[in-house]
This record gives sequence, structure tokens and C-alpha cells, in this order.
Amino acid sequence: MSEETGLPDTLAGAFDPLADAADPDKGGASNDGAVHVRVQQRNGRKSLTTVQGLPVGYDKRKILKALKKDFCCNGHVVEDPELGQVIQLQGDQRKNILAFLVQTKLVKKDQIKIHGF
Repeated sequence: MSEETGLPDTLAGAFDPLADAADPDKGGASNDGAVHVRVQQRNGRKSLTTVQGLPVGYDKRKILKALKKDFCCNGHVVEDPELGQVIQLQGDQRKNILAFLVQTKLVKKDQIKIHGF
């Protein structure tokens, strides 16, 4: 038995995927430089698309204004304590956001990760 973990010696050094992903020293999901585009189901046919991980130097409100105009939808910027500024848009806009970010050269296509359904 390991005294510090209280686990048998065979499990004391076991790989913990969640601990490694959350540890910024090991290059986990917290600072990988990727832009995450997610869709969340609301009620009925309604959905919400979120964009997080855009570089710090970009003005999220200006990006949001362009997205709203191009996609004919509403949205806003939410301040999250862990994730920073997150853009939220009405509807499933995943493909539109991917095309917009690549076309305007804000990020490269291989930096964008699309999640959901």
C-alpha cells in the first residue's frame, strides 16, 4: 500500500487521463492553442453554439458583430472565470463559424476543434 495515495502499489502509479488533461504543465486541453466550437441543445429544436479559445489579442465583440451580421442570428460574449471570454450564438452555427474563422484567417483550420452531436 502506498502511504500517500492509499492505493495498492500496482495502482499507485496508474495513468489518470483526467489529471493529465487538466494539468497545464503536461500540455493538456487548457492551453493547447485550439479554438473549440460546441453546440448545446436547449429546448425543442433550439440550440446554442459556443466558441472558446480564440487568441487573447482579438476583440471578441468585433468578431461577434461580424458573425451576427453574416449568419443572421443573435449572440453575445460571456465572461467565464476559467475559460475567459466565450462567444455564444443562437442556432447550430458550427460549420459557418469554421468557414468564417478560416476565411478571415483568424485561426488555421487544424487549430479548430468542433464538438457536439
